[in-house]
Amino acid sequence: MTKLAELLEQARTAKSLTTPQAAAYLSLSPNTLTRWRWSGDGPRFCKYGRAVRYNRDDLDQWIRESSRGSTSEVA
Repeated sequence: MTKLAELLEQARTAKSLTTPQAAAYLSLSPNTLTRWRWSGDGPRFCKYGRAVRYNRDDLDQWIRESSRGSTSEVA
């Protein structure tokens, strides 16, 4: 099993996801999620000390809220 396939499988079954797992779930780069955390964009996340975790339900909600009908729609 490839690393990406392993991350996707973990993301499908876990409720709390690491940045690499969340990135695989969203088909994004982990660096994109890191940049979004710093800029205040992207999905909600939790910090436990230095550990960052994403709730799968929050990711699903963010996907629904990010849905657009065209590129000209205002976010």
